[in-house]
Amino acid sequence: MIIHHRAAFFCTLLFALGASALASTAIVVSVPDQILALVQDGQQVKKFPISTSKFGVGDRPRSFATPLGTLQIAAKIGEGAAVGAVFRNRHATGEVLRPNSPGRDPIVTRILHLRGLDLCNARAFGRGIYIHGTAEESKIGRPASYGCIRMRSRDVVRLFESVLVGAKVEIVNLPLSRALAHLAVN
Repeated sequence: MIIHHRAAFFCTLLFALGASALASTAIVVSVPDQILALVQDGQQVKKFPISTSKFGVGDRPRSFATPLGTLQIAAKIGEGAAVGAVFRNRHATGEVLRPNSPGRDPIVTRILHLRGLDLCNARAFGRGIYIHGTAEESKIGRPASYGCIRMRSRDVVRLFESVLVGAKVEIVNLPLSRALAHLAVN
């Protein structure tokens, strides 16, 4: 019994240490650069090409724009799903698509559902603004979405594994270098 309690304690301790490292993780999205940066303890550790909205920035209903400001990950959906798994209404359909499959533009692989924390992005959660994989990987690097932040499937898996629910997401209309410099000052 004592051995069991010690093992549980060490597992809890290891999980807490891992969780604390992830808890200091944030995401910065640069709309002009079409880049998403993973930031840990104020330092950029990874960056990924992305696609934001082809309709610009904003948070008006039915605008299909990407909201700016501070958001957070409200839910992570798709853990363990196949790369290319198709999601409809945040549920896997059972279909799996290869990158750049012709004719369709579904949400694939993983979903990070975002909740706005600012007045200027308060509708993001209800609008279904996500960071997600796309079957249209050839369009990554230029605005192409309907409000969400699209990533290559292999990249969204890496991001999904690197962040916790509650992680902050800053979407800015600034070059990434300026956004990171601004965050380092504040």
